[in-house]
Formats: sequence, C-alpha cells, structure tokens
Amino acid sequence: MDYFLVEGGHKLSGQIRIPGAKNAALPMLCGALLTEEVCVFRDVPEISDIARLLEIFEEMGVQVVRDLAAKTVEIQARNIDLKALAASTNVKKFRASILILGPLLARCGECSLQVPGGCVLGARSLAVHFNGLRELGAEIKEFEDHIEATFNRSDFASDRVLLPEASVTGTENLALFLAGNNQTAELFFTAAEPHVCGVLEMLGQMGAKVQGIGTHHLQITGNKKLTGGEFVIPPDGILVGTYAIAGILAGEELEIQNVNHVELLSFYGALKKTGAKFQMEDNVLRVFGTEKLQAVSKIQTAIYPGFTSDLQSPMGLLLTQCEGESMIFETLYEGRFTYLSELEKMGAKIELLNAHQARVFGKADLKGTEVQSWDLRAGAAMVLAGLIAEGQTKVTNIDYIDRGYEHFEQNLTALGAKITRVEEALLERQHGGLSPNTADERVSDPHSQSACKSAL
Repeated sequence: MDYFLVEGGHKLSGQIRIPGAKNAALPMLCGALLTEEVCVFRDVPEISDIARLLEIFEEMGVQVVRDLAAKTVEIQARNIDLKALAASTNVKKFRASILILGPLLARCGECSLQVPGGCVLGARSLAVHFNGLRELGAEIKEFEDHIEATFNRSDFASDRVLLPEASVTGTENLALFLAGNNQTAELFFTAAEPHVCGVLEMLGQMGAKVQGIGTHHLQITGNKKLTGGEFVIPPDGILVGTYAIAGILAGEELEIQNVNHVELLSFYGALKKTGAKFQMEDNVLRVFGTEKLQAVSKIQTAIYPGFTSDLQSPMGLLLTQCEGESMIFETLYEGRFTYLSELEKMGAKIELLNAHQARVFGKADLKGTEVQSWDLRAGAAMVLAGLIAEGQTKVTNIDYIDRGYEHFEQNLTALGAKITRVEEALLERQHGGLSPNTADERVSDPHSQSACKSAL
C-alpha cells in the first residue's frame, strides 16, 4: 500500500484552482442513470471514488467516456444490467454507492446491490435512505451482505416524508428517486448544502420540478421522461478549507481560485477567531502564513450553514498551533476524533473527553513520526501536520486521501512542499523483498521516479 513521506519546514506559496466537489459529483453522476439520453459533466474531480463509481456504471453496461485532461465525463445509460450491478464488489468499497439505489429504483422498479462501505466514522446508518423510500411505497429487504429493493406502485404510499436528520446523501437519494416518477411529493428536514443544491438544480434542468432548493423543505414533481444535458460540478469547499489551513500554517501567501465563499462563512468565522490572516476576493480566497494564532473557546460542527464536520480534522490541527485551550464539539460522527491520537504521537497535547468532545492545548511543537489516515479528512489533516512538523512524517493508509483529494501531494509540492508518494510493492520488488522500513532507507532522493509514483 502506498504511503506519503512529508518533509516539514517548507513554505507554501503560489496559486491553486479548486476542482468540482466530490460530494456533488457522485450524486450528479448517479442522476445520469435516470435517463437514456447523454449527460455531460464538467469539472469532474480526478479522485478514486469517481473512478470506482464510473467502473460500476461500466459493469452495468452504461456507456462512459472520460477525458481526464478536460475534466469531463459523458454518460449514456441506455442499457442497464441489474444483474451485473448486484454482483459488483466495487459497491462495497465506498458509501456513496448507495446513491445508485434511488435513480435505479425509479427507472427500473428494482435494484439489488451489495452493502456499501467507506470511511470508519462510526455509525452511519442507511436507515434515512431505506425508511424514506419505504414511506413512499418501496419494499426494501436488508440482508447481511446485500440490499434488495422494489417499487411497483402506480402512486406513492405517502406524498410527505419527514427525514429524522438533515442527511445529505439521504436527501439526494430521495430526490433522485422522486425526480424519476410522474408524481409530486414533499421532503421535510432536508439538507441544504451547496453541493446538494447542485444536484437539485441538475434535476430541474433534466425536467423535474423542484421547489425549495437551499431550504429544509423540498417539493418535487418528477418526470419519467427526464432529458440529458450538460452540467457543471460546483467547487469543493472542503478542499478550499483544507488548502486554506495549509497556507495559514505553512504558507507565505496562497491564492485559492474557484471558491464559493457563501458555503464557507462558518469556516471563515472560525478562522477569524484564531486571528488567521485571509482575504475574500470575488471567487478567490487569499491566505497568509500566520505565526500568532489564538485558541477558540469552542468549534462545534453542525448541519449547513454551520461548521462542516468535513473540516473538523484540519481545524483540529490548526488548533494545536493556537496559543491556549480550545474545545472541539463534534456533533455528527462519533468516529471523527481518530486523528487526534495520531497528532498526539507527533507531540500535540489533547484531552479526549468523550466520542464527541475534546480539548486541544497549544501551541504544540510537532515532530515527524509515522501516523495513519483513519478516514478521508483525517488523512488530509495528517499530511498538513507533516508540513509543519520537525523532520519527516510518514502517513499511511493514503488510499483514503486519494478518494477525495485530487492530486493532493502533487498540488502541495507545486506550492513548495516536499512530499513523496512511496509505493511499497515497488520497493519490495526493487530491493529483493526487504521490509518497507528497510527499503525506505534506500530511497535517497525524495523525488526519485524509481521509488515514487504520483497520484493518478
């Protein structure tokens, strides 16, 4: 398995453009399953989750044409092989594959797929998806390793569904399902994040009528004959926040382009409390290296427009560099704090109060060591920690990072960081089966092409 070697102490500067959001691209691509017509998507991020989803589509017989250089994907779901989908093991590898369920249940009246997997963030029940579909009249059978769903009604069993929480993927899945049926229904307590709005706006372009976009109450009138079209993936606010924190901690001046400031207002508010230096300019965020940062009494995650849980890990790292005592209150996932133990290995002072609350004491002098990525966002935080740590940091389990951060190490290297991607299998072949640690000592040039492989 690949890992990163991050050399601390190098300053970041320059420009970076943010690609389309992972959390918008996945459901929008699944929306193409609602029609036989061609759907073209622009600014699609080059990450492993997207590649895996498109592979599932191809397994089902869906035509997929991808141009990595142009960041476009063309999909035509004229034919769908449901048996091939049921047999696909790729579904088990990431949780967002559940977004296939809604559109196929609307289009085909049935869908069977293996139980989706993903990051270890604690209990992430799919009950919002299943119970919402059941209220509308679908029959869903849950087995240990797979799911079987059918919908053969001429009308909905109910035209109103109240979600138990403002679930992002739950909202998207139900919206995709409703958009593909010739009926009207309302969803209450829906997610309102900008990437959710992107999905709903796409459904409107395809021929569904969607009212309440950007609110917690949606009314959707679907259409069995949805059309194709061209759709632009909205920018990834999580990447903006991640690179912003990198620039504040390890930067001189960093210009981040293609930014939707509105979705980041809570994040900006938290940065302002720390004393971090940044400027908002049209669709550009400019951040400056800031040496004197102040502790924040409490960072509390919440549904949009609150502080997003996806930026809690990078923010936790930032708090280790703030003078004083800060509190983090993670309200959504009980598994989000795994990265804190990794930061402790590097010298951070942290008190874990429970699965949802932690105190961070700063300013901590971090030292490089071996740490691991416990999930997508935690992995990015560990790379950023390596940028400011003394010496070299080895970050393992970076397949998590590849799932959501396009060319992460390449982008940071272009800004001035020194990060090497090391391929363990290649090292073992080159050095006669030596252990990874022994082989590491033989890699004298951190940029040696014989020992490193850039992210695809």
